[in-house]
Amino acid sequence: MVTKEVRKNKILEGLLEHESAFRQFVRRRVGDEALAADILQQSLTRAVERSHSLQNEDSALAWFYSILRHTIADYYRSQGAETRRNQAFLQESIIAGDHQEPPLDEINATACACLDGLLPRLRGNYAELIKRIDLNGEPPERVAKELKISQNNLTVRLHRARRSLRAVLESACGVCSKHGCLNCTCG
Repeated sequence: MVTKEVRKNKILEGLLEHESAFRQFVRRRVGDEALAADILQQSLTRAVERSHSLQNEDSALAWFYSILRHTIADYYRSQGAETRRNQAFLQESIIAGDHQEPPLDEINATACACLDGLLPRLRGNYAELIKRIDLNGEPPERVAKELKISQNNLTVRLHRARRSLRAVLESACGVCSKHGCLNCTCG
């Protein structure tokens, strides 16, 4: 009698023999090697989790290609949803007037001395965006291209990063952060 664990291992070993074909299948559909590797990894994880649903081990390849197709569809569905959320956020920012960015010299003149110590508190890649665009003056177009995101997406992320930084500064520095921090004494 074959145990569930032995069956899972046998199925996974059989699938791994076809890894390059799976990777090529995914890459043709998403166009990016790193993304293809991520989707393949997610699909293999799903296959292990759902190996109990495979009735006939002879049909494991077709079953796994089905999992790959569903994982790719899930990826594109989530990308579409993120794009719609970002567009809606950008529209709300424009309506509210929050999309206006202050000039770089104004930001540098009012930067709090505590800034360097507080940047690591920001979530995700917000600190990187603030450093690259606001502090180092990199062109947003280049940053968006390097991150492989749209200009609109970068604008939204940068707005969120600045808002997050403002909140961190206000919680750490209090009132002085609202008035420019030129003579910051909270460090």
